[in-house]
Amino acid sequence: MEKPSVFWFRQDLRLADNAALSAAAAQGPVIFLYVLDDTTPGDWPMGGASRWWLHGSLSALAARVPLVLRRGAADKVIGQLLSETGATSVHFTRDYAPWAGELERRVKAACDAAGAACHRYGGFLLHEPEAIRNGSGEPYRVYTPFSKACFAAGEPKPLKPAPRFLAWTGAVKGERLEEWGLLPHAPDWARGFSATWTPGEEGAAARLKAFLKTGLADYADLRDRPDRTVTSGLSPHLHFGEISPAQCWHAVRRTQLGAGGKLDKPAEKFLKEVLWREFSYHLLHHWPHLPAEPFRPEFADFPWRDDPASLKSWQRGRTGYPIVDAGMRELWATGIMHNRVRMIAASFLIKDLLIPWQAGERWFWDTLVDADIGSNSASWQWVAGCGADAAPYFRIFNPVLQGEKFDPEGSYVRKWVPELARLPQEFIHRPWEAPQLVLAEAGVTLGRNYPHPMVDHGKARDRALAAFQKLKGAA
Repeated sequence: MEKPSVFWFRQDLRLADNAALSAAAAQGPVIFLYVLDDTTPGDWPMGGASRWWLHGSLSALAARVPLVLRRGAADKVIGQLLSETGATSVHFTRDYAPWAGELERRVKAACDAAGAACHRYGGFLLHEPEAIRNGSGEPYRVYTPFSKACFAAGEPKPLKPAPRFLAWTGAVKGERLEEWGLLPHAPDWARGFSATWTPGEEGAAARLKAFLKTGLADYADLRDRPDRTVTSGLSPHLHFGEISPAQCWHAVRRTQLGAGGKLDKPAEKFLKEVLWREFSYHLLHHWPHLPAEPFRPEFADFPWRDDPASLKSWQRGRTGYPIVDAGMRELWATGIMHNRVRMIAASFLIKDLLIPWQAGERWFWDTLVDADIGSNSASWQWVAGCGADAAPYFRIFNPVLQGEKFDPEGSYVRKWVPELARLPQEFIHRPWEAPQLVLAEAGVTLGRNYPHPMVDHGKARDRALAAFQKLKGAA
């Protein structure tokens, strides 16, 4: 029997545009391996919502290839599989998490010990982090020049179709997906996810097609409106590699061919968002402490508050600020939160409540289906003012004004905070200002079925600015 190659699925759960898979298939019969490794990430094992997604994605993938599932430290699992099968090579897509480089070195050592070749490929990003440098040869710290450098670097490589492959027919043991317990139960807090999401490569392709048809044209003008459906919804598919950034890039570029190839405003805006993801991983690669420590070290001494009760109210969507509560409840019900509302909710936690950004980052890590170590850490630090190219700390979102600007009719709030649904538009983002008669007619009793604001935003803003000034003075 011909010796096989091992293709190790990681965050590339797709068959098309997968350079590592194409290379493995070209060498002969393939063993398709996925390893659930909760050991190597240390403090960052996959969160609950991500596990729900992973179950669906692996189910979809197993319907297309004979998938071998195993648990444990990936390098040890791969070493054992090489010993069992006599496989001559291992192929995988590069990862950029802080623990990934050392893991890949251990996998290479396991391959060397077994006399097997070890091959690593790109594909999770458009450009390798080492490839984009500023004029001094240093990593970028500011997004705008980074994005310009990416545009100047040229189009991503042409897409690769799903390769023809021959699955290895030798005996190899794997585990059943159901044994992994990835789906929640007692209670099933993810019961609403399936109405929103279809994990897997086919679900990703359908999501992209729908976005190009119904969302892209309005993307630049309406992407900040949580009451409108114009965002792509591709972030979890990109995170799990069910679609590549190159596929997204080329699909958007193809919409421009009728305009002579010149990017219009919506297409350019969307591609810049793809590059924000790219920038997040550029930062993470060069500053691997990003998920846990502030990029700007002076923020390590910021006078944060330890307030578990307030954190819990924020997590449950019980802050008394409707746009914040709507976002937190959308997150719990669907595993996603609109990007503009993420910024509003994050600003409220960090600056109105003075709770450290790491606490919010951890909650998002567990509850987002698109929880992504690069984008999550870079974006939380951006809002906190302590990251690279961050919003200044004194930029503090007013949750009332943000709600009135981006959810002007209150449709988003009415959907996710139904106890306020009958309030007039004038008061939907500031129910505490409504006359008692208006509240009564809407069925709202503040302090009973909807909370009073947990802080006065004006006073909380002053407190946050005072803390920032204290930090500057200490520096």
